[in-house]
Amino acid sequence: MNTKDFYYDLPQERIAQVPLKDRSKSRLLDFDKNTGEVRHRIFEDIVEDFGENDVLILNNTRVLPARMFGVKEETGAKIEILLTKRMDLRTWEVMAKPAKRLKKGSRVRFSDRLCAEVIQEHEEGLRILEFEYEGVFEEIIDEIGTMPLPPYIREKLSDQERYQTVYSKVKGSSAAPTAGLHFTNEILERLEKKGVQIEYVTLHVGLGTFKTVSVEDVENHTMHSEYYRIEEDVAERINLAKSQGKKITCVGTTSVRTVESAAVDGRLEKLEGETQIFIYPPYEFKIVDALVTNFHLPESTLIMLISAFSDREKILSAYRIAVEEEYRFFSFGDAMYIH
Repeated sequence: MNTKDFYYDLPQERIAQVPLKDRSKSRLLDFDKNTGEVRHRIFEDIVEDFGENDVLILNNTRVLPARMFGVKEETGAKIEILLTKRMDLRTWEVMAKPAKRLKKGSRVRFSDRLCAEVIQEHEEGLRILEFEYEGVFEEIIDEIGTMPLPPYIREKLSDQERYQTVYSKVKGSSAAPTAGLHFTNEILERLEKKGVQIEYVTLHVGLGTFKTVSVEDVENHTMHSEYYRIEEDVAERINLAKSQGKKITCVGTTSVRTVESAAVDGRLEKLEGETQIFIYPPYEFKIVDALVTNFHLPESTLIMLISAFSDREKILSAYRIAVEEEYRFFSFGDAMYIH
């Protein structure tokens, strides 16, 4: 299967540059994964589709202010980095710009309290940095870091919390699990009152979100690894619900990748680790029955994942309808409910 098979034409004006004032007022394209039938709805009305026989799985990761700017100590050259994955207490994998200026042994100063040395060089602009600092690292980057918005968003974000889900809890992501941005505390309360079983898993969104598919043959693409964790009691409840025939709905492709990575013989067993799972057609889903997601970039691993969940032609047809109906696309855009 070729990467170009997942292309669709998207006018630039359809890319949402800012979030809506009210998270829950996004539009919702309701999509039947078997027939391809679509309905046009408002996101907050999704509560009507859930009841006591439903499980909703959300990714509770929290985005770090992972973009930082510094200067190379040797030359004063300006350097930009994006924290993509923590290796240990003081060591991080980062995406650097311009990476060619950062050789092994180079030192970068970000503030009076934070500097780093390059200890490894990798391809595609990746570097391994060892940081030197006094105090708590997370508190320092809260002060000097900025929110790592995707490159297609050019507008400045006035409220940083709008790039966090209302249930974000575990710090560690380089990008938001954006399907969750539509949920409000009120929606979650309404779902709980209807008896919906809401469960939280963690996957720290890393470089894979930013990495394009550059190979012609989909099978030759390699995913970047991401850390995930599912608490034992959460896994037990999801496994029980699955055995009882309850519908399992994941919010976002990150939640999908988490539970599908953990699945062994239809049960969640591998509850923590690094995953490089790459889901594309054909793929037999082991846990997930339905999916809430945003609209994804052409030829991306994410549009491949949702195509595996339904049918490539049906998905592309739905996307063409969404373009014609002037839905808003990508991180701050509208949502899709695939079931």
